[in-house]
Amino acid sequence: MTVAEATPEIDLTHDKSFLGHPKGLGYLAFTEAWERFSYYGMQALLVLYMTNALLKPDRVGNVWGIEWLRGVYGGIDGQPFASAIFGTYAALVYLTPIAGGWIADRLLGTRRTLLIGALVMAAGHFLMAFDVTFLAALTCLVIGSGLFKGNIASQVGALYAEGDNRRADAFQIFYLGINAGVIASPLVVGTLGEKVGWHWGFGAAGIGMLVAIAIFMAGTRYLPPDPVRPARGAAKAARSPMERKDWLATAALVFLIPVMALAIVPNNQIFNAYLVWGDQSFDLYFGGEKQPTTWLITLDAVVSVSFLAIVALFYRWYGKRWNEPDELGKLIIGSAFSVAGMLCLWTAASTTPAGEKIGLFWPVMFHVLNSIGFAHMLPVSLALFARLAPKAINATVIGLYYLAFFGGNSMVGYVGGWFETMPTTDFWLMHAGFAAVAGVVFVLFKLFLAKRLMGEAPTSRA
Repeated sequence: MTVAEATPEIDLTHDKSFLGHPKGLGYLAFTEAWERFSYYGMQALLVLYMTNALLKPDRVGNVWGIEWLRGVYGGIDGQPFASAIFGTYAALVYLTPIAGGWIADRLLGTRRTLLIGALVMAAGHFLMAFDVTFLAALTCLVIGSGLFKGNIASQVGALYAEGDNRRADAFQIFYLGINAGVIASPLVVGTLGEKVGWHWGFGAAGIGMLVAIAIFMAGTRYLPPDPVRPARGAAKAARSPMERKDWLATAALVFLIPVMALAIVPNNQIFNAYLVWGDQSFDLYFGGEKQPTTWLITLDAVVSVSFLAIVALFYRWYGKRWNEPDELGKLIIGSAFSVAGMLCLWTAASTTPAGEKIGLFWPVMFHVLNSIGFAHMLPVSLALFARLAPKAINATVIGLYYLAFFGGNSMVGYVGGWFETMPTTDFWLMHAGFAAVAGVVFVLFKLFLAKRLMGEAPTSRA
């Protein structure tokens, strides 16, 4: 049986065999957990691998196409070159799902596209085991992620009928799978890569991707068939006309895309220059032995997941007593916490005597404050786009939201290249400035446009 031949007779609507949800949700959640295990494990190793091994003078010449790529970046090398490669890779991962969605909708169908993406990603992880195919491996991972990323989320939504209130809870379960993979991957992939050998870590990521493929194939019969596209005329007739307010809302959201890109640079630098700095300067020794630097990613993931839950519970409690801040209010709060997190790194760099290792107090405080900011920023910004996007072009506008991640990760790579040449204190102070500028724009947006676009904030008191 091929992927396209899944049994359509299975009654998904009344299936409650997995935690009160369709059985297919369990297969999709575990597929995503293992895919994220491989993705984030590889990403946690990527910059460390390049700076500590692959881009060294005696080794970099082994990589196919590396001199051409160096020319594209203006002849840089070392840590700036590693940061530039990381930034381009991370940015393209958020750009290619647009093409992946189009291929699924127009050519191959969701499940077939998803499976092809998973296979291409697995090939990319195993190609990372060889210096010569490093750039080919990154290309496979970018293409595969584009085919996989958006389509597996659409499969989750398609498990439920229109008006089924279990859908929101299903995505929370799905995101638990994502977070499980993020937490576990540095402990396994990162430890193998740093302690045993880089290619052992990348190989473990590849095995994780094969596990994801096996789980997805095993659950194919419990997944919904690809939707039948309506005739072009019918789709056009159902589309709501755009009004003046809709055009204003669209223009405002497009304007917010580069602001959001700026806002996420501090958080996403964690996988780039922050790891390089931590590897060089943090006191990661325990019992006389240095612990894997990639464990910082596990720390960040655990703290982030915890504060996503804590912040959500806090606002449930707060909303019963006072007016809960709207999306823009939360974005402003998130920017303030992001600034505070960056100032923790500035403090760590400025108060540690030269030649001494940096203790973990300020880095841990950074992860705590940054995670509170993250909880106010990324989920909330997507909710803002979903709220303001006109019905006529809702999916398109929400798709444009992810261009912020493309721009943000491009900036992460670009400014990360300044880490070796800037004073460390100035480097992190600059990131605090990024968050502060974004926060100021959110304040101006709230003062001058929010009431016009969003209306009066609803009262939340009980």
